[in-house]
Amino acid sequence: MTSSTLTTVQRTALITGITGQDGSYLAEYLLGKGYSVHGLVRRASTPSTERIAHLLDHAQLHLHYGDLSDGGALRDLIARLAPDELYNLAAQSHVHVSFDQPEYTVDVTGLGVVRLLEAVRGHMRAGGKPVRVYQAGSSEMYGSAPSPQSETTRFQPRSPYACAKVYAHLQVINHRESFGLHASNGILFNHESPRRGEAFVTRKVTRAATRIKLGLQDKLRLGNLDVARDWGYAGDYVRAMWLMLQQDEPGDWCVCTNRSATLREFLDLAFGRLNLDWHKHVELDPTLYRPADVHDLRGDASKARRELGWEPTVSLEDLVALMVDADLLLAQRERMLAAP
Repeated sequence: MTSSTLTTVQRTALITGITGQDGSYLAEYLLGKGYSVHGLVRRASTPSTERIAHLLDHAQLHLHYGDLSDGGALRDLIARLAPDELYNLAAQSHVHVSFDQPEYTVDVTGLGVVRLLEAVRGHMRAGGKPVRVYQAGSSEMYGSAPSPQSETTRFQPRSPYACAKVYAHLQVINHRESFGLHASNGILFNHESPRRGEAFVTRKVTRAATRIKLGLQDKLRLGNLDVARDWGYAGDYVRAMWLMLQQDEPGDWCVCTNRSATLREFLDLAFGRLNLDWHKHVELDPTLYRPADVHDLRGDASKARRELGWEPTVSLEDLVALMVDADLLLAQRERMLAAP
């Protein structure tokens, strides 16, 4: 599969979920390539643009209020912007929350993708230029399937979030095969960074470890420590998203490091960087276990390496160090503000 010929004409990209971890890194990446970047932001009483605050003054960044639950607004926005590329990164993406809010999760994470695809299809049927679509899939779709997981592994989802992602994944394939859309699925395994939300376990660990180091807290409550995940760096993974939409033909690709580690090993790395023994600070909390857990996610990125020329550049050890160092600075500022 070969890359499309690039032109000197400025391209336009629309990113849903631009204020999230991946959205912020992707916006940086595309702005660096000279794109005009438009981001979809949910209207809220408290704006949540912290991750893209450093980009807000960029002349080529434009934000629009919208929501994946509003198909009419999505159709209007796509017709008005006529983007060359659409990256759907928006979702209710917290697995544990999806058990408590299954209907909302399915509506946004699953049906929201159909609304986007239909908006693109309607735009093109009305004579608009073709729009290339990237859909953010998830390794959670594999669920209890044995590792390593690849593009040919059967999905066995174990949460409402994972079920919604499988539905979205199949809808992308259906629109691609039925209507000729250039729509691709990126099946991204866990990817982290200092911008990861604090509700996610990796950031919960690095945030707590640094606060414990500075005496700001003493204990960290966690659930199952034996789960294993294929953890990579979010900055690497947005590059794979872009590469998918540069291909002449759309497709589906796994993006991962081909290595998994347990949460215990992640704790070893994070607390070890601070010369702490996590065993003295971590408490197991049965309420944090999932109703149906996913025990081992480890991907096979052979297809992405072969067809996209993509390789991860940040090891797990370097990723944890990056996150711990960033959170240590945050904890130091927190301690300064708390000082009398």
